Amino acid sequence: MPVVIASIDPVSRIEGHMKIEVKVDTVNGVQQVVDAWATGTLFRGFEQILVNRAPEDAQHITERICGVCPVAHSTAAVLALDKACNVALPNNGRLLRNLVNGANFLDSHILHFYLLALPDYIDGPAMPPWQPNWSIDRRFDSATTQKLISHYVQAVVMRRKAHEAAALFGGRMPHPPALMPGGITTTPRQARIDAFKAYLNQLIPFIRDTLIPDTELVASTYNDYFSIGSGPGNLLAFGVFEVDGAGNKLFPMGRTAGKSKTIQSVDINQITEHVTYSWYADSTNNVNPASGTTTPQYPKDNAYSWLKAPRYGGQPYECGPLSRMWVRGDYRHGVSVNDRLRARALETLKIAESMQGWIDQVTPSGSTITPYTVPASATTNGLTEAPRGALGHWLQIVSSKIARYQVITPSCWNCSPRDSQSVPGPLEQALMGTPVENPDKPVEVMRVIHSFDPCLDCAVHVMRPDEETKVFALGHYHGGDQEPGHAHPHGQAHDHTHEH
Repeated sequence: MPVVIASIDPVSRIEGHMKIEVKVDTVNGVQQVVDAWATGTLFRGFEQILVNRAPEDAQHITERICGVCPVAHSTAAVLALDKACNVALPNNGRLLRNLVNGANFLDSHILHFYLLALPDYIDGPAMPPWQPNWSIDRRFDSATTQKLISHYVQAVVMRRKAHEAAALFGGRMPHPPALMPGGITTTPRQARIDAFKAYLNQLIPFIRDTLIPDTELVASTYNDYFSIGSGPGNLLAFGVFEVDGAGNKLFPMGRTAGKSKTIQSVDINQITEHVTYSWYADSTNNVNPASGTTTPQYPKDNAYSWLKAPRYGGQPYECGPLSRMWVRGDYRHGVSVNDRLRARALETLKIAESMQGWIDQVTPSGSTITPYTVPASATTNGLTEAPRGALGHWLQIVSSKIARYQVITPSCWNCSPRDSQSVPGPLEQALMGTPVENPDKPVEVMRVIHSFDPCLDCAVHVMRPDEETKVFALGHYHGGDQEPGHAHPHGQAHDHTHEH
C-alpha cells in the first residue's frame, strides 16, 4: 500500500488543542508508524501577562494555565516565592499544601484512566460521549465491557469527591486561592479535617479495589502494549510532596537515561528550551529558562508547533507518573503504553495512603502560614510535579515587580517538537514503530498518545475567532521528496482529505 500521512486534528479526550501527524509505511511486512509530528496548535501568553505585575499575583494567574492541574502551578509559583522571601513553612502549612495538591493528583489520575484512556479499549453505549465510534480492535466480552462502563460512572463520582476534598483546604476547585508564600491561608478546623478523612475513606477503596484491578485488566488483555510506545527511555522528575521540614519528598528529584536503573542527580542549569521547530524567535533558541523569553514568531519556516522543546543535557526526557515511580524505585518494569497506565494507577494509591498520614498530623490549633516579605529583587525558581510530570516556574523580580517569568510544563517535555538537532520529542519517538491496522482508524496511535495524558491547556492558550474548522485528515503519499502536511518540515497542504 502507499505511504499514508494520517492527521488527527484535534486529538480528542485530552485537555487543550493538539494535532498529531504520523507517517505510516510497511516495514518488514508490518504496517507501522515510521515518523511523527506533535503540534500544539495554540499560543500561550501567560509569561507576558505576568511581566510588571506584583510577584504575589503569580500563583493566582499561573494556576489559570490549567483547570485540571491548577494546584501544581500554584505550588510551583509559591515555591519560587518561598525561596525569594527566604521563608520556612510551619508544619501545618506544608501538610495542607500536600493535601490540596494530593487531592488534585487523585482527581486527575482517576479522570485520566476512566474518562480519557479507557474509551480507547472498550465499546461504550450507543450514546454521547461514546458515539460516534470506530469498529476497531476491541478484546473485552460484553460482560467485562459492562463492568468497566459501570466503573466509568463510579469514577465520575469519585473524581468529584477528590475535587471537593481539595476545596476543603484550598478554598475552591479549580484555581484554589489559599496557597501563599510561607504556607496556606486556610484554617484546619476539626470539621474540615473530619470531612477530608471521610473523602479519603471513600477514595482509597475505589483506587485499591477498582482502579488498580481495572488497569491491570487492560494491561493483561492488551499485553502487546508492553512493547509499544517506548520513546527515548530517558525519565525525569523534579520531585513533589515534602514530607518534612528538611525538604525531603515522597517522590524525590532524579533522572535516568535510557531506562537505566541508575538514578542520577538533576542540575537545572542543564535545562534548555529549543525553538528551531517552534513558532518562536530563533534568538531565544537553546536558552536556559532562567534567562529565556517567550517571543512568538509566526509564520516561521520549518516550525510546526507552539510548544518549545525542553531538553536536559541536550536530550529529550519523558516525565510523569512512570518517571516519578521509576526514580523512587517503586516501578521499573519498562517504558511503554501499559507501563505508563500501571505506574499511574499505583502512584494514585501511594499518594492517597500518604495523605492519610498527612491529615492525621494536621493540628487544628497550629499555624498554617509564616509572615513573609517579598524582596525588591530576586532570581529564583519553583520546581515541582504536576500529575503529568515535571513542572518548573522561573521568576525574576526587579524593583518589586515581575521582570521575567518562564514556565516549562510536563506536556512541553513530553509532546515537544524536534529540537535544534532535529531529534524528535518523547511522544514523537514513542509513536514510531507503533503498528497500525487501519490508517483510517488509527486507534493504536491514540492509545500511545493517551498513555502520556497530554494536557495542552498547560502548553497553549490563545485562538483566533476565524480559526478554520479542523478535520481528521488522511493524505496518501506516492513518492518524491515532498510529503503532504500543514506548515511544518514535511511539506504543504494535504492532497486528499477525509472528514470523520
